[in-house]
Amino acid sequence: MTLTRVGAARVWGGGAVHRFYSVVVFVLLASLDNVAIGLVPPLYGSIAVAFDVPQRLLGLVTAASFLVSAVAAVAWAYVGDRANRKRLLMVGTLIWAAGTGGSAVAANYPAFLAAQLLAAVGLGAVGSVGFSVVTDLISPRRRGLVMSFWGLSQGVGTLAGTLVGGLLGAVDWRRPFLMLTVVGLAATAAYLFTYDIRRGQSEPALADALATGAEYDYRISRADLPGILGRRTNRWLILQGLTAQAAFGSLVWLPVLFAERAEAQGYSPATAVMVGSVFATLFQLGGVLSIVGGLVGDRLQRRTPRGRALVAAVGILAAVPFYLVLFFVPIRIDVPDGAGGGAVVRAVLASVVSEPSVGLSLFTALLALALTSANSPNWFALIADVNPPEHRGTVYSLGNLVNGVG
Repeated sequence: MTLTRVGAARVWGGGAVHRFYSVVVFVLLASLDNVAIGLVPPLYGSIAVAFDVPQRLLGLVTAASFLVSAVAAVAWAYVGDRANRKRLLMVGTLIWAAGTGGSAVAANYPAFLAAQLLAAVGLGAVGSVGFSVVTDLISPRRRGLVMSFWGLSQGVGTLAGTLVGGLLGAVDWRRPFLMLTVVGLAATAAYLFTYDIRRGQSEPALADALATGAEYDYRISRADLPGILGRRTNRWLILQGLTAQAAFGSLVWLPVLFAERAEAQGYSPATAVMVGSVFATLFQLGGVLSIVGGLVGDRLQRRTPRGRALVAAVGILAAVPFYLVLFFVPIRIDVPDGAGGGAVVRAVLASVVSEPSVGLSLFTALLALALTSANSPNWFALIADVNPPEHRGTVYSLGNLVNGVG
């Protein structure tokens, strides 16, 4: 790691308001890429009918998109650890917006698959490069807390995608993709005014030098890769995603699970799609408690270097029995068939109180997601803790690649 004396810091802006605006933009974008991810599963049935293909081929689209995004993220992250990260994020956002727009106008299944894979390439930039940027804004003392908001924004994005896809796309599946394309273009414009975050600026060891105008100019190279993989903590952080995502990646099927349950109870396909989306969104609200996991991880990490890892491990293991209840206990669905989105939402919310099976399922789902959500902020924070600024995006993307395979 090297520091070069360059006089005044070469950044534009940097006041409190400007920094806050920049953080908001980065966090919102982290949620938007997950809106794109969560958009397709609730619409499997509608898209399958439109293209006259079996639903399993739509599942293939989701799986392929995850994998392409994860592979692309490695390349984006490596370049981002060497180059201007703001420009890369803008280019990545434009690519996924183009892919999402292409999905909306696709005339057949091959065109839809190609558009989704294009969007996945752009999405790979948002997570890996965005993570590198955000870690340069966070001091080590509060990494768990702030990364819980980063992870929470992604969870909220997935929920929003599920809800928007199910409610807005119940009649016309193309509308959610058109809406998200417009939002993606707006996000690109918002990037133009973000603060140019300096690499390494959150590190206490570099604070004094950077404040006097020095520039942290070390960049990753291929010669660093053996050292990155040689860190035992990095190896475990990367590999744990394989088994974790093999299990928890099934959550993407929640909208389909509840939609199929609704159809099995006699509801029309359009109503079933809305029911599946609302139930899936409601049952994943426990993810907001990732903030608690981040706070506990911060506190325990100050007592022992194993603190964050312990919080994440205990949370995941404790959640397993609650997931078994969520997936296998039947629920009775009571909503007005053929009603609009508002009526379906109100009926589902009322059933939480009036129908014991729904209330029990919601309670177990909240506990399961609350416990599982302790993992992500501590995983993010550990990557930042054990790697220098120029390696973080690459390590994150390698972990994300293994997650995608899982």
